[in-house]
Amino acid sequence: MLLIGSDPAFAEHDTGPGHPERAARLGAVTEGIAASGLGDALVHLQAREATTKELERVHTSAYLDELHRRCDEGGGRLDADTVASRSSWRAAVLAAGTGLAAIEALDAGHGDAAFCALRPPGHHALADRAMGFCLLNNVAIAAAALIARGERVCVVDYDAHHGNGTQEIFYADPRVLYVSMHEWPLYPGTGRLDETGAGAGAGTTLNFPLPAGTTGDVYLAAVDEVVAPELERFDPTWVLISAGFDAHRDDPLTGLGLTAGDFADLTARIAAFAPRTGRLMAFLEGGYGLDGLRDSVAATLPGLIGGPPVRPEPASNGGPGRPVVDAAGDLHRR
Repeated sequence: MLLIGSDPAFAEHDTGPGHPERAARLGAVTEGIAASGLGDALVHLQAREATTKELERVHTSAYLDELHRRCDEGGGRLDADTVASRSSWRAAVLAAGTGLAAIEALDAGHGDAAFCALRPPGHHALADRAMGFCLLNNVAIAAAALIARGERVCVVDYDAHHGNGTQEIFYADPRVLYVSMHEWPLYPGTGRLDETGAGAGAGTTLNFPLPAGTTGDVYLAAVDEVVAPELERFDPTWVLISAGFDAHRDDPLTGLGLTAGDFADLTARIAAFAPRTGRLMAFLEGGYGLDGLRDSVAATLPGLIGGPPVRPEPASNGGPGRPVVDAAGDLHRR
């Protein structure tokens, strides 16, 4: 059974006319869920608000107070790309709480994995500020809740934009292995090969800064040849996916070459790393071309629970990026 966490409040986060991170994305995601072929294997998960204590494991109290105040006052532009509205605080707190609700439901045996279909997205949000369409770091809040109870968490981020917020929050924490496959150079300009962690967390950050046009065969090589050995050494008890679909070849904001079929293969490979049933969650991040988002969600969901694959498009191959995989492997083996 696959838990689907969402809430009508996510559509009330108003980013204004022309903004790529818009409520219409949720409609595309809903269509993708319906096209996944999972039918009765889909179970609705009731979202809940994250508590202040849960948020403060990741974000500073000063930032949370300021964000709440800005939303109460009607919102506005938080940086060049990031917008909040009066309804954004509740949407963001519910989005953060959806992952926590999923953990509770999986702990109780109510599903085999979870997909959190939420907005605003989260992986750019830093401890003390919003960034890159993101207000609260949803995947980091879930990971922080898990490590607080003694878990070891792997976060795999295949959004086309590097998840700088997630990386920074856990950069020196040996309990979280952060893996990112992203386009380079591209916003936000982080995620170099040599960003590998610091202090006690040295070696627990693994970046693949891939060139425009990279195809699915390169992603699978990265997972099979570099990520898999690192995961075997790290031995996570939970696997969380920052599931951004803006690496799709038709996305208007990026230049990577993936298809919906590649997301099916990539997700199934990552899901296999979950140590046992009920320890796998995916969080919606980017994806701004609605057709590509719909098809990629449809292809991704069966892989989370080992269901029959859905392939709206064939997998891609033959693109650049293999030298990045080899360089990452050499660096981490050393």
